[in-house]
Amino acid sequence: MVKVKSKWVCQNCGYETAGYLGKCPECLQWGTFQEEVSSPVKELNNCVLDEFINKEKSIPLNDIELGQEVRISTNISEFDRILGGGFVKGSLVLLAGDPGIGKSTILLQTSGELCKSGKKVLYVSAEESASQLKLRAQRLDVNPENLLIYPQTLMEKIKAEIDDVKPDFIMVDSIQAIYSQNISGSIGSVSQIRECCNLLMYIAKTKGITVVIVGHVTKDGNIAGPKVLEHMVDTVIYFEGDKYKSYRILRSIKNRFGNTSEVGIFEMHALGLKEVKNPNELFLNERSQVSTPGSAIIVTNEGTRPLLVEIQALVGTTSYPSPRRVTNGVDLSRLHQILAVLEKRVGLNLSKQDVYVNVMGGIEVDEPSADLGIALAIATCANDIVVDSQTVIIGEIGLSGEIHPVDNIEKRLNEAIASGFKKAIIPYANKVKNDKIEIVPVKKLMDAIKFSTSIF
Repeated sequence: MVKVKSKWVCQNCGYETAGYLGKCPECLQWGTFQEEVSSPVKELNNCVLDEFINKEKSIPLNDIELGQEVRISTNISEFDRILGGGFVKGSLVLLAGDPGIGKSTILLQTSGELCKSGKKVLYVSAEESASQLKLRAQRLDVNPENLLIYPQTLMEKIKAEIDDVKPDFIMVDSIQAIYSQNISGSIGSVSQIRECCNLLMYIAKTKGITVVIVGHVTKDGNIAGPKVLEHMVDTVIYFEGDKYKSYRILRSIKNRFGNTSEVGIFEMHALGLKEVKNPNELFLNERSQVSTPGSAIIVTNEGTRPLLVEIQALVGTTSYPSPRRVTNGVDLSRLHQILAVLEKRVGLNLSKQDVYVNVMGGIEVDEPSADLGIALAIATCANDIVVDSQTVIIGEIGLSGEIHPVDNIEKRLNEAIASGFKKAIIPYANKVKNDKIEIVPVKKLMDAIKFSTSIF
């Protein structure tokens, strides 16, 4: 009789232990361990399958011949941008996002566009029936003949169907709903996700089929399942945005065949996702032409694309024992650092003031070049003065109040000029000549406040 062994696996990071632990020592999360029963014979038989054995031998690096990288356009320019020009043949792409954000919609629309280019697409639906997908396809006006729908959750049957139809693309929605009968554990467990993703990666690399898998995210915004899932795939794309608003942002955080941190902007309509050709118009369309205190326009860099975004700040007397610090689209620790510099280097007392900072448009701004715009928005609101509405702010703030240089300054300025801005406050180290816009180089935060307002 075969002895059955069990282990406890963290469903957040994949850490394994012989007994139950309340807190994971790897990811420090509580209550994430689940017991998984494994059969040694079953796993051994699975590992020695002939199809998984790599029979190639080692060869010298100089003898390796490089083939031409084959890219296939999705016919959706915003999607092609974050992929680096289109799908690479034989790549494995992970698309993650919150529930209801539009993952299945973009997947079905992309499948339709690929089919129009003569590609055969196998859409594996592990969460919806064929009739449910048909209803969505009718709404999105997607009806190509070479789009094959396969509602299935068993990985072995999915592999058999792939061998039978020989598609050019495989869309899997979602990886958390697929399981393998060779691995014990419930659907969505770490072992199941890892095994199924490993098999899909093998199919992509050996057969030259591009595979796109949908991944769920946790309440913290991380991809559900083991972190190894992100390491296995070639490209990781996050679908961001507020599901109660119309716009969506596709962000590439890993791409072995292109630039990372690229973004694509979409707008959700009744008939699906529509590309936003001019994202600056989206982020600035609600901006008032009349300057108001607490508003500043920055030029942030998302991958190779400069974006003009409005930063809004609200400063008011607190009604709480401790003042509130609330951010939307900006890292809270970054705000604390900027407030400390304003108090120490500018003399702005905010110890009894609530401070709220919001990035218009719902985009997440992580780049340090937004520091100066955030500081000016807070300073002008606290003093009830305004920044000129035709001025853009670019610069990173150091702890001593100095303004550090940023990269791609000329590209940022050209984007500001194209949007009709007349003046730019930039770091002194980035000083450039440009006849189409007034350049104001500054060395200190106090200088930026002085030149951005008409009061000082």
